Amino acid sequence: MKAAVCRSFGQPLQIEEVTLAPPSAGQVHIRVDACAICHSDIAFIDGTFGGDLPAVYGHEAAGRVIALGEGVSDCAIGDHVIATLMRSCGTCGHCMADHPTSCSKPYDRMAQSPLRDAAGKQLEHGMAIGAFAQEIVVDQSQIMAVPAQMDMDVASLLSCGVITGFGAVTNSARMPRKARVVVIGAGGVGLNTIQGAALNGAEQIIAVDLSHDKLDVARDFGATDCLISDGTLVARVMALTGIGADFVFVTVGAISAFNIAPDLLAPRGEVIIVGMPPVGAKASYQPVNLASASQAIRGSKMGETVLARDIPMLLDLYQRGALKLDELISNRYSLDQINEAIADTKSGNAKRNVIVFD
Repeated sequence: MKAAVCRSFGQPLQIEEVTLAPPSAGQVHIRVDACAICHSDIAFIDGTFGGDLPAVYGHEAAGRVIALGEGVSDCAIGDHVIATLMRSCGTCGHCMADHPTSCSKPYDRMAQSPLRDAAGKQLEHGMAIGAFAQEIVVDQSQIMAVPAQMDMDVASLLSCGVITGFGAVTNSARMPRKARVVVIGAGGVGLNTIQGAALNGAEQIIAVDLSHDKLDVARDFGATDCLISDGTLVARVMALTGIGADFVFVTVGAISAFNIAPDLLAPRGEVIIVGMPPVGAKASYQPVNLASASQAIRGSKMGETVLARDIPMLLDLYQRGALKLDELISNRYSLDQINEAIADTKSGNAKRNVIVFD
């Protein structure tokens, strides 16, 4: 099969013929129909998060099941599914407590990878999925069925961008109705945070970005106010809210956003860290302010999603016309055009670009 292989950090991906091992016990073999491009993929490609090379990245995928390993009973050949990076054992303390995104069982993405190049060399199984490829083999815990009539490019968005933003609101923040919310970053994840807050009854949703065009889109997804990020941001948020935000969601990886987020909080407010800065990057804040106002900072990995619980809910919202998914797709590309798609994503103009396979 063909896959886009990263052989040098920061360099264009190479389309190569690679081999994929058949599914072993508990694994599922999927023919990929679509894979959206996430900024986390780009961070890995650029070497921001480290890892081994050569590698196949891509983790926001949808496709059809074509083979099953021994013991797989939750899906059947021919099922339409999304495939995520959330590989979970189901038996560790975190998994048993319904926190599979924090599964404590290690997975060696190189030693346990099902991928090899034409010379027989192991390829890293990027983010435990490697979906910039025509086919993938993943653990059964990483998939969830979607309706057969659903467009697969649209379905692929549920594998990361949607659940990360929406879940940050519903699972990590457990945002109550009538909350005042600030969302820093109006890209793909930020838009899903915005519409998650809107659909869950936020009273005020302030979108913050550097781009007027992105803020115009944010209004379509439920933002009540839009602010360009500059040196007056704190004063303007305070003027709009009167007291500050109950929740500030940071959906970008810029350290400046992490530094300013606590200053936007109301008493008892929370900063929810969704975006992923480079490894080693450090933010600063004044702990005394958090302590005196009973405020908090917490992280949100993949929206702390539980696939079996959250995907049916999101599908129901989409089928009722409440959840915007189609509107998130900016452009569609073939696998051979993946470097063009990555460049367009890096430009900041796209909500989500999707690789569509034949």
